Amino acid sequence: MKLKNRGMIFRDESLAIDYLSRISYFRLMYFWVDMLDRDTDDFIEGVCFENVVERYEFDKSLRQILFNAIETLEVGLRTKIITKLSLATGTGLWYLDENLFENKEYHRDFVLDLKFEFARSTDPFARDFIIDHRDWVENSFEGDNPDAWMAFETATFGTLSKMYKNLKAQSPQRSAIATDFGLYSSKELSSWLEAISVLRNVIAHHSRLWYRIFAKRPVSIKGHRDKWLNHEMTENQRKRAFGVISCLLYLCNAIDPNNTLKRDIIQLFDSHPNVPIYMLGFTGDWKQSLLWK
Repeated sequence: MKLKNRGMIFRDESLAIDYLSRISYFRLMYFWVDMLDRDTDDFIEGVCFENVVERYEFDKSLRQILFNAIETLEVGLRTKIITKLSLATGTGLWYLDENLFENKEYHRDFVLDLKFEFARSTDPFARDFIIDHRDWVENSFEGDNPDAWMAFETATFGTLSKMYKNLKAQSPQRSAIATDFGLYSSKELSSWLEAISVLRNVIAHHSRLWYRIFAKRPVSIKGHRDKWLNHEMTENQRKRAFGVISCLLYLCNAIDPNNTLKRDIIQLFDSHPNVPIYMLGFTGDWKQSLLWK
C-alpha cells in the first residue's frame, strides 16, 4: 500500500480498508498535509491512519454543528427582512419594487431567482399557490406573486444575502436589520452574510473545513453593540474557518442568546484534544476573547 510505503502506521488494517473503500484517497489527503516531511514527502515518525480518521470525523461533526447554527441564522434573517420591509412599505410585495434597491439589474435577477426557487419548491404552500393563481408567471414580474412571507420561505441563504446587500445603502430598514444583529454597519453585516453563505455551501456539498482557505473573508468590525473579540482577528484567523465561525456565533447570539453553538464547539474540541485546531484558524488566545470566553 502506497501510504504504508511512505511511513504511515496502520494499527487496524480492516478499519483502513473500510474507510478507503467508501472515502476516496483524494478526499482524505488534506487531513494529513501537516503530517508530511516537507523534504521527502513521507510521513513523519509515528503518524497513524487512525489520526487521519479522527480528524475526518472531527471535521464532519463540526460541519453538522455549524449547519444547525446556520439554520438559526437563516430563519432569523428571513424573519427580520420580511417583517421590517413589509411593515415599512405596507405591502407584502415590496420585493418587486426596484426603487428599494441599488442595482436594478441585480434586483431583477434576484426576483427571477426567487420565483424560480418558489416554482421548484415541493412545499404544499408553493404548489397550492401556483395551482390556485392562474396568472402566476415564473419568468416575469407580471402576474400573481406571493407575498414576501411566503415567497421568501423557499429562498436560499445566498439569495437572501444578495438581496440584503442590494438594498439601498441609505435604507432605514437595511440599517435596522444590522442593528438587530448587534452591528453598527450594514456593510459589515453584508460582508458577514456573504462569508457565511460560502460556509453554508461548503457544508451543504459535504466539503471539508479542515485546512481550507476561504476566498470570501468577513470584515473586522469597527464597533459593537454586544460582546465581540477584544482584539482584531489575525489575517490567518480571517481566512480560515475561525473567522466565519466567529461571525456566525456572534449573529446567532443576537438572534437567540440561548443557542448552543459555542458550547457544542467547545465540547467537540475538548473531546478531541489531539486534533490540532490551529488548522482551522483557532490560534493564539482565541479562548480569551469576549465572544468565546
